[in-house]
Amino acid sequence: MRTRYYGFIGTVLCLSLGLVGCQTTAGSSGQAFSYKNMPVADGSAAAGEGNKVLFKGSPLALSGNGVKVGDSLRDVKVTQNDLTLVNIVETQGAGKVRIINIVPSLDTPVCEQQTHLLSEKNKGLDKMVELITVSVDTPFAQKRFAQEAKIANVTFLSDYRGGDFGKTHGLFLEGPHILTRAVMVVDKMNTIRHLQITPELTQLPDMEEAFQIARRLVTES
Repeated sequence: MRTRYYGFIGTVLCLSLGLVGCQTTAGSSGQAFSYKNMPVADGSAAAGEGNKVLFKGSPLALSGNGVKVGDSLRDVKVTQNDLTLVNIVETQGAGKVRIINIVPSLDTPVCEQQTHLLSEKNKGLDKMVELITVSVDTPFAQKRFAQEAKIANVTFLSDYRGGDFGKTHGLFLEGPHILTRAVMVVDKMNTIRHLQITPELTQLPDMEEAFQIARRLVTES
């Protein structure tokens, strides 16, 4: 009963966006994650009010005050797995390079693969930087996902309370009430050094590019 409840928000998001296959593949079977051949976005949308992304060609409006490369990461509270709040600027990796992986819902196939890429394909970066995933899934659902996917090197933070992280950075989709798909690299001084917002929600961001930029920032520091 509890597991079904924790997955409720993800199921609702799947239905509202018309997504299929909204379940993890690495769970109770204990098998390694099965990567699919998914398209990677070329280029980036702009954050904030007045800008749009597409879902299967249909436009969805972004809301909030958008950030861009060169801006500082903004003070806003997100929820940890134990339901305590933390300022996104002051996570456990503050003072280090951080990669912030932003997904609509972990219960969708593209979000799932994006998060596995962050965790498993970073080529040792997780020893030097903090890896973060932010979504509107409840903290309970995020914790369940991490346990079933056997992901222990990613900090999961929830924006379920009101989408404040998304709105504060211009990454919130008001209609379906989810975050847009993006990846952000933040340096030791909390300056955004890379931001890719996928123009089409069904496409992955270029995680390899984000890894390369993060690695360069670590090397330069």
